[in-house]
Amino acid sequence: MRRIRTGVVGFGLAGRVFHAPFVDAIPELELAYIVQRSGDEARHAFPQAEQLRSFEELLQSDVELVVLGTPTISHYPMTKQALLAGKNVVCDKPMTTTTAQAEELERIAHEKGLLLFPFHNRRWDGDFQTLQGIIRDGRVGRVVMLESRFDRYRPEPKPNAWREEETAGGGQLYDIGPHLMDQALTLFGRPSTLTANLRSDRNVGKVPDGFDLTLVFDTGREDRKITVKLGTTVLAADPAPRYRLNGTGGSYVKYGLDPQEPAILAGHLPPRQGAEEVWLQEPEDRYGILTYCPNTQKPNELERETIPTLRGDYRGFYQNVADSLLGLAAPEVTARCAVRTARMIDLAYESARIGATVRVDHTGW
Repeated sequence: MRRIRTGVVGFGLAGRVFHAPFVDAIPELELAYIVQRSGDEARHAFPQAEQLRSFEELLQSDVELVVLGTPTISHYPMTKQALLAGKNVVCDKPMTTTTAQAEELERIAHEKGLLLFPFHNRRWDGDFQTLQGIIRDGRVGRVVMLESRFDRYRPEPKPNAWREEETAGGGQLYDIGPHLMDQALTLFGRPSTLTANLRSDRNVGKVPDGFDLTLVFDTGREDRKITVKLGTTVLAADPAPRYRLNGTGGSYVKYGLDPQEPAILAGHLPPRQGAEEVWLQEPEDRYGILTYCPNTQKPNELERETIPTLRGDYRGFYQNVADSLLGLAAPEVTARCAVRTARMIDLAYESARIGATVRVDHTGW
C-alpha cells in the first residue's frame, strides 16, 4: 500500500486537535511533517513526524499533501503557494474570506491537476449524520423548517485569539458560519434567499460574536418551501437545541455538540482506522427525541422516540481524502463547496449591511 506523505502546518487548536490526530489515524496517510514555528509540543505528541520551523521547508520537501491548520487570514496565500508548488491541499475553514479568492484557488487546483479539500469536517458529526438519516427516511414527513445552532457561553473574549481580532476572518460568521452553512447546503442544495443579522452580543469585543441567518430553499412548488435558521451566540448559558427539525409528520430535537473535540482536548486520540477499538459513542442522555404523529387526523395523539446518535468520526473526512488521492473514490468535499460557502458569507454581510433579504445567484453554483 502506497502511503501519502502528509505535512500539517500549525500546531494550535486546529492542527493539534482536528488535523494531526486524524491524519495519523488513516493507514494510507503518513504524518511525515509538522510545521511548528516555536515550541516542541508537536515533536512530543507525534515523534514519528519531522518537526519543521517554516512553511517553505515543507514545500521544498517530498510532501504530497499539505494540511493547513493556521489562522484564517493565512489560508488563501498559503493554499495558493502550496498549489503552485505542486502540492495537494486540505485547508481549514473558511478556505478564504472572499468568493473571488475561493474561485481562484479552485481554478489553480484544476489547472495543476491537484485536489483541494476544504475542511468541512462537521459533515462527520454524529448528530448531523443522524439528522441526515431522519430526513432521508422521512421520519418527520415533509421538512418545513430546520433550526441549527452552535451556542456557547463565553462572555469574555479569549485573550490573544486571532478569531477575536479585527482582521480578515475574525468573528463568529467566519468561525462557526462555514460549518452551519455547509451542513444546510449539504441537506437542501441551493437556497433562493438569505437574510442575515450580525451583531456583537458581549459587553466588550472587536468582532461580531453572534449571528442569525435565515435561508429559504425552493422545493419545486411556490407554496412549499423549506426555511432554515442558522445561528450562534457566545452568551447562551442555557443553549438552545443543536437541531430542531419540524415536518408535516413530527419534530426532532437534539441538544448538545458532537463529543469528538472535547475528547481529544481531554487527551483521547482516535484509534487507527480499521482497529477494533470504538471511537466515541455519545452518552444516551444526549440522544435526540423524535416526536411524531402516527395519524395526522388525531394531532393530539403524539408518540415520542429516543433516537440514538450515530457515532461521529472525523476519520471519515481524511479517509475520503486518502481514497481520492489514490484514485479510489471521488472527493466528498470539493473546492466548489468552499466557493459556495464563501459566497454565502459575502451575501450575509451584504444582507446585514442593507438590512434586507438578498437573493442568491445560482450562476455557476
